[in-house]
Amino acid sequence: MDKLNARRQVMSARARLSPEQRRANSVKIRETLLDQPWAQMAGLVACYWSVGTEPETHGLVFALWKHGATVILPVLREDDDLDWAVYDGPDTLAPGRFGIMEPVDTRRGVDAIRTAALVIVPALAVDRRTGVRLGRGGGSYDRALARVGPNVPTVALLHDGELIDGIPTEEHDQRVRWVISPEGLISLM
Repeated sequence: MDKLNARRQVMSARARLSPEQRRANSVKIRETLLDQPWAQMAGLVACYWSVGTEPETHGLVFALWKHGATVILPVLREDDDLDWAVYDGPDTLAPGRFGIMEPVDTRRGVDAIRTAALVIVPALAVDRRTGVRLGRGGGSYDRALARVGPNVPTVALLHDGELIDGIPTEEHDQRVRWVISPEGLISLM
């Protein structure tokens, strides 16, 4: 299966999930992540503000922030790389490129992710054998993940059925170490 068809299949399956099912999935994912010691102890967390049918992260970002973590969210640059800025509550976000909500705080630079103790990334699917994530095709998160240290937990959030076999891999593709879906936490190390 090529990446384009894999993306289409996942997006189609996500579109068939009811809003109630997506909400229930997101609650399970958030609770599983927040139960992990490495999430509870992370002082700086890189996360993302979910859109569309992605597992919802708005409550997760807020919970991490309320529990004392500094949360940085991506700011999409013109070159499609990711800059980072601090989330300081729901009133500190504004629409960025493509209407995706971004923090209005000072930009910290593309290397800010290097200092994160936990990195949470979006994915359409993840290959269970290699840990390679299937993104939307822009390569932004592959560039960001390439900057993350080898011992930092990198976690993709998925709906059920999105941990699959056989995602085509290219040289630039970066792997994640963990997947959290409504089924629970899965180590890919």
